[in-house]
Amino acid sequence: MLSVSDLGKTYRVADKQPGLKGSLQHLFRRRYRDIAAVTGVNFTVEPGEFVGFLGANGAGKTTTLKMLSGLIRPSSGRAMVMGYEPFAREHAFLKQITLVMGQKQQLIWDLPALDSLRINGAVYELSASEARQRIGELGEMLDANHLLTQPVRKLSLGERMKCELLAALLHRPSVLFLDEPTLGLDINAQESIRSFLKRYNQRYGATVLLTSHYMADITALCSRVLVVHEGRLVYDGALSSLAERLTPNRVIELRLTEPVADETLRSFGHVLARDGASVSLVVDRALLRQTIARIFEELKPSDLNVHEPAIETVIGPLLRGERLVRPAQSAEGPSAGASSPRRPDTGTS
Repeated sequence: MLSVSDLGKTYRVADKQPGLKGSLQHLFRRRYRDIAAVTGVNFTVEPGEFVGFLGANGAGKTTTLKMLSGLIRPSSGRAMVMGYEPFAREHAFLKQITLVMGQKQQLIWDLPALDSLRINGAVYELSASEARQRIGELGEMLDANHLLTQPVRKLSLGERMKCELLAALLHRPSVLFLDEPTLGLDINAQESIRSFLKRYNQRYGATVLLTSHYMADITALCSRVLVVHEGRLVYDGALSSLAERLTPNRVIELRLTEPVADETLRSFGHVLARDGASVSLVVDRALLRQTIARIFEELKPSDLNVHEPAIETVIGPLLRGERLVRPAQSAEGPSAGASSPRRPDTGTS
């Protein structure tokens, strides 16, 4: 359904120095520099897949979605969506995709959402009866039918996002590009949107590429994830193996028998949480055995448990371009799990 080969996008921007001198130089002798937003990205997505697209702010996620939806032209490489080249913006292609960007509005502010939906139906060449049927069906799935007769400006953010999704999916697209669809919503609204997207994917077999900084969105909807860092694809594989592949750490939970300073605890690993005598530490897997031995010798805990870190613990630092614990050097060399910057991890053993 989606095929991306060596996709890249470079922007040429003006390089202006601060101050009056910089402004005058910029006026008479303008200088430019190139910024690589996306570099050499390769992946494919099969029909009906629900894929998470992760990365820090500025990593290149939105730029990639804009290239796949035809909003901007790639500087290099090629993207194909359903056999179409996106930037050609063929009529048949545009009728089968949608791009939803969190808090970007297409509904008319002062009119009831239903009026905007009817306009969308006409744009996508739906008959009045077909548009009415689809509005009712999607409105029921979103629990939004009672909102459609109210002016958009009177709706809450969560209610407005439901109507925006309804408008974006009215033409029943085969491919959904979702860029932070739950941005700024409260927990209940997020859960409602997630539930709807899951049902839509199952009912219509739509292919979905989702970006989100809310890990609940990713863990609830996506079994496969793509991770980009500084414009490059660094991981393509199962969400369940991401922790093992990119951050080979373990969490040690222990219960102290006597007070210990935070500075002392940090000598054993990253202090993930502390609640009185209960402490959670993140340590490199290569140092796990010797760290446990030190803990028993120096801290004498009454209880100790070891488990893999939760996916939220792993992804948070990853999205910021950092790691909780730097990989240790062992006798065999670098600890397992360090990924190559050139060759993405495919998630295979």
